[in-house]
Amino acid sequence: MPERTPAQHAARSATVRAVILVLSAAVGMQIAAVLAMGLFADLGVLGTSGLRFAVAAVLLLALFRPRLRGRSRGEWVGIVIYGAAMAAMNLLLFLAIDRIPLGVATTIEFLGPCLVALAASRHVREALLAVVAFIGVALIAGLGGPLDPLGLVFAAGAGVCFGLYALLAAHVGKSAGGLPSVALSVAVAAILTLPFSIPAAPSASLGQWGILLVSAAVGTAFAFTADTFAGKLTSARVIGVLFSFDPVVGTIIGALVLGQALTLPALAGIALVVAAGAGIVWLAGRRAAP
Repeated sequence: MPERTPAQHAARSATVRAVILVLSAAVGMQIAAVLAMGLFADLGVLGTSGLRFAVAAVLLLALFRPRLRGRSRGEWVGIVIYGAAMAAMNLLLFLAIDRIPLGVATTIEFLGPCLVALAASRHVREALLAVVAFIGVALIAGLGGPLDPLGLVFAAGAGVCFGLYALLAAHVGKSAGGLPSVALSVAVAAILTLPFSIPAAPSASLGQWGILLVSAAVGTAFAFTADTFAGKLTSARVIGVLFSFDPVVGTIIGALVLGQALTLPALAGIALVVAAGAGIVWLAGRRAAP
C-alpha cells in the first residue's frame, strides 16, 4: 500500500478539522434553536430571531473589530449577500420549527447544501457520498406524525438559503477579510431583521435577555464563525456534505430534549450520514495533489 504524500496528509488533516468545526457548529446551532423556541410565545418567532442577530452582531463586532474602509466593492457584495442568506435562513428555520419537529425541519433544510455538494462534485465517488447523505436525511425525515404544510414550505425556503450559505461560507472563509467579514455579515443580518427585533426588544425580560445572549453566542456567533473557518479549510462541495451533521444533531437533540422519538429509519439515516462524512474525510486525503 503506497504511503500518503505530505500534501495528502495535509488535505486530510484540514478536512478533519473542518469536520470538527462543522459538527461543533451544528451542536451549538441546534441547542440554541431549542433555547430560542422557549422565547417564541413571548417575543414572537421573528422577534426572537432578530434579537439573536442583534446580540450576536454586538459580540462579533466587539471581538473582531472589522475595518470598514479599504474593502473592495466585490468584498462588500459578498458580505451583504452572506448576511442576507444568514438572516433569511434563520428566520425561515425558526418559522419552520414553530410548526414541525426540529429534526424534520433541519432535514429538509439540509437539502440545499446537499444539492450544492451534488452540483459541485467532480468525481463519481464524491457524488455517491452526497447521495448517501441525502438518503440518510430522507430516512431521518421519517420521524414525527402528520406535518404542517406551511412548516414544510418554510423549511424548504430555509434549505434554499442554506445552500447559498454553504457556497458563501467557503467564499468568505478564503477571502482576505476572513472572520472580521463574518462579523460584518452578522451585522448585516441584524440590520435586515431590525423590523422584527425592535418591536420585540421592550417585551424581553432580564432572564430572556440572558437566554438570548447564550443562544446568540453558541448558535449564531460561534456557529457562523466555525462554519466560515471550516470553509477556509476545504471546498464548498465538502462543506455541503458536512452540513448533513445539522439534521443528525437536530434529530438527536429533538429526541433527548423535546421528546421527539427516534424511529428505526431515523437511526439508519444517522448511520448513513456518519458514513458519508467519514467517506468525505477519506477521499479528501486521496484526492490531494502530490
